[in-house]
Amino acid sequence: MLDLRSDTVTRPTPGMRAAMAAAEVGDDVFGEDPTVLRLERRMAELTGKEASLFVTSGTMGNQLAIATQTRPGDDVIVGEGAHPVLYEAGAGAALSGVQFNVAGRGGFYTPEQLQELVNPPAYYMPRTSLVMVENTHNRSGGRVWSQPAARAVAERAHRLGLAAHLDGARVWNASVAAGIDVGALCAPFDTVSACFSKGLGAPVGSALCGPRALVEDARRLRKRWGGAMRQAGVLAAAAIYALDHHRSRLGEDHANARRFAERLAGVGGAGVDLHAVETNIVNVDVDVPAADVAAAARDNGLLIAPSTPGRLRAVFHLDVARGDVDDAADSLARAVDAVRERAARP
Repeated sequence: MLDLRSDTVTRPTPGMRAAMAAAEVGDDVFGEDPTVLRLERRMAELTGKEASLFVTSGTMGNQLAIATQTRPGDDVIVGEGAHPVLYEAGAGAALSGVQFNVAGRGGFYTPEQLQELVNPPAYYMPRTSLVMVENTHNRSGGRVWSQPAARAVAERAHRLGLAAHLDGARVWNASVAAGIDVGALCAPFDTVSACFSKGLGAPVGSALCGPRALVEDARRLRKRWGGAMRQAGVLAAAAIYALDHHRSRLGEDHANARRFAERLAGVGGAGVDLHAVETNIVNVDVDVPAADVAAAARDNGLLIAPSTPGRLRAVFHLDVARGDVDDAADSLARAVDAVRERAARP
């Protein structure tokens, strides 16, 4: 069974398992796990921030960034289809009491569109406090913010007195696709969350990076939310291994996604915007129910997830070999044909 539902489905490689087994550990709640400390120093250096905090997930990284840079009742400006709005179980409202205001279309927006949503400082209006950029943008199909566009949004936010957060769950993919160092992508933002368990293939974890004082505030909240871990060096070792060994191969996932998209582009009933395939995600629009196509694809040996009633998302990762790509495209094409044929029967 070939699994294209997400890049989170990968399994640790033998080398990663060996690194986890050999990890030097201590109690991270006491700040004594040497492998966690090494990972946190490494992430601070990679992102160009003062400090970082190892957290359980990208959701926790984003939510800590929100909680430390807002107050209950605040407005947070995001792009359309932002991860904290759709895929974090309403945590912004539940944990921090914030509401979201959506700028632009397709996950991208301009400084002018940002400024239009900033509320005036009237006591009876929500205070706008934080701006979030998602790079790459999951919902749009792994698309990459251009560095000038991201910098312009962050700079406008700062001029307006707002904090700027980069949801960089797949910033590693953005870096490879754009040919820009991760630190440069992160530089315009006050805080950054970056994930180890997506394209990098680690089993668990993300890092929240930013000013030292803010990271210490986040550490307290992480404990309050139940996210503090003890001998977490076993997990941090996997993240370090991923940083050392899996970043350089991300271009293979991008090439596989492109090949898959090109093979599907001519399939009847399946639409793919080739211009939107920039990294490891392919959105496939179908003219029959996407859930039915996913079920038929499973019968053909392919796991793929609907993202809307008429769209499927295919995500390429280190467990997908080049030789699997054509088979996956053919399996999905057969599934689309089968569902369309059934739908056409009287």
